[in-house]
Amino acid sequence: MTTPTTPTSPTPATTPAPAPAPAAAPAFLPLPAPFYQRGPVTLYCGDSLQILMALPPGSADALLADPPYSSGGAFRGDRMQTTRAKYAQQGAAHDLGDFSGDSRDQRGYLAWSTLWLTAATHILTPGALVGVFADWRQLPVTTDALQAAGLVYRGIAAWLKNNGRPCLGRFASQAEYIPWGTNGPRDATAGNCPRGWCEAPASAEIGGAPPIADRVHLTQKPLPIMEWLCSPVAEGATILDPFSGSGTTLLAAIRTGHRALGVEIDPRNCEAIAKRIDAELDQKRLQFDL
Repeated sequence: MTTPTTPTSPTPATTPAPAPAPAAAPAFLPLPAPFYQRGPVTLYCGDSLQILMALPPGSADALLADPPYSSGGAFRGDRMQTTRAKYAQQGAAHDLGDFSGDSRDQRGYLAWSTLWLTAATHILTPGALVGVFADWRQLPVTTDALQAAGLVYRGIAAWLKNNGRPCLGRFASQAEYIPWGTNGPRDATAGNCPRGWCEAPASAEIGGAPPIADRVHLTQKPLPIMEWLCSPVAEGATILDPFSGSGTTLLAAIRTGHRALGVEIDPRNCEAIAKRIDAELDQKRLQFDL
């Protein structure tokens, strides 16, 4: 006779251990205190890529940039010269200093431009306008960088210089370019629609650039050109310049009714920018008081 076996309870299914929590996304880099902050203007002193990675999303509604675009020569040896040697007229008496980051070859420039533009997309509001200066040498890779960063490439605006460099048998080198795009779709039913080119005002200097005596930066752009570039941006919006240089874009932004956010790596330039903005805001306050 078979002895009955005592039924046993089924072994409970083993509950799988919870999966480890995914690693937290890297935090933004710590944002340093502003070098300068007054009214509608905030300026940071530091490397643009690091500051762009530290700023919070939605910090800017437009980006206008005049980066060091490593031009000034057809060969690497030419580009490796100091910026004063490349861009100052021979025998110039001024003491405007050199600036960094202007010796990349074209492939390096494309990679670097893609990096900082990609970082910028994360702090721009949807539909933000983006414009980046380039000369004819760097125009193709600048349009590539805009697209590689995930921006919608829209076209090219042009600064027409009134005094091109003559060279017999060739067209005059008489323009700089602003390839532009948007951070995704942009409302096409509102805002200003300026023409796609602007001519610098007459000047004794080549291209209508500010006279040497009035410059604080070797490659300073004319203020009217920067005001034109600010004009499609809605009044009251924040315009970001990650390579502020002399501060002309920041100055143009406040003159056209915008807020301004700047980044500049050279403390000497930051000091000069602060003085220019102070003078502008003091003048506005004086006019208001009167």
